[in-house]
Amino acid sequence: MLDFNNTVIRRDTAANESLNEQLNLIIDAALSSERQKQKGRRYLGASRLGVSCSRMLQYEYLSDPTLGSEFKGQILRIFEAGHLFETLAARWLMLAGFVIDTHDSSGKQFGFTAAAGKIAGHIDGVIRASPPDINLACPALWEAKSMNARSWRETLKKGLVLSKPVYAAQIALYQAYMEESIAGISQNPCLFTAINKDTAEIYHELIPFDAALAQNMSDKAVNIIRASEANELLPRAFNSKDYFECKMCNYCDKCWG
Repeated sequence: MLDFNNTVIRRDTAANESLNEQLNLIIDAALSSERQKQKGRRYLGASRLGVSCSRMLQYEYLSDPTLGSEFKGQILRIFEAGHLFETLAARWLMLAGFVIDTHDSSGKQFGFTAAAGKIAGHIDGVIRASPPDINLACPALWEAKSMNARSWRETLKKGLVLSKPVYAAQIALYQAYMEESIAGISQNPCLFTAINKDTAEIYHELIPFDAALAQNMSDKAVNIIRASEANELLPRAFNSKDYFECKMCNYCDKCWG
């Protein structure tokens, strides 16, 4: 009879680290390969127009593959995980009695195009009805974001407009441009949902339509398109390559080189 009582299990740390590194390299390479096969977008996305630097948005709009447009595997994993959290948030709200359309009758995600397709956006959903106790004016835009704990707490403390101006600009543009296809969506506040990725806590906030912000962002988009088509490089938003937003930019080397 075998005696397992005195068996000692030893962890081979070096082998495990090697396996971990190999597997992650394979996963990230597969994600990058999948990303490269996808058709690149040739428009300014409403989700990006609130970014501070118009030159960075101009680089994105030009979609030059030599400008560092590839994302690292970890970033691609973060993107995909974020989509899953948004799907979960929609499910939770619908279980609670909300009626939310995330896709149109043809199965496509709701969205809009403007300026001959040079400006576009896709929304997370349209709230058609809410539980009686909530009494939310409908139709209403629904937008969801997943955040780490620090970012989520900041949003909870300051509110979306102050803590996440890029998201606020995105919402204003969606409310403005979706009005043509969904009458009344700009008249009713957007329901914004933020999920804490670390704790699964949820924060909800009603965001009234900011027409001035939507107009400013629309004008910004037109300016970027005009400059790009005229081969004019827009000014940088910051004065140093060492500024944290510059260091995080995919186009930092091209811009400052």
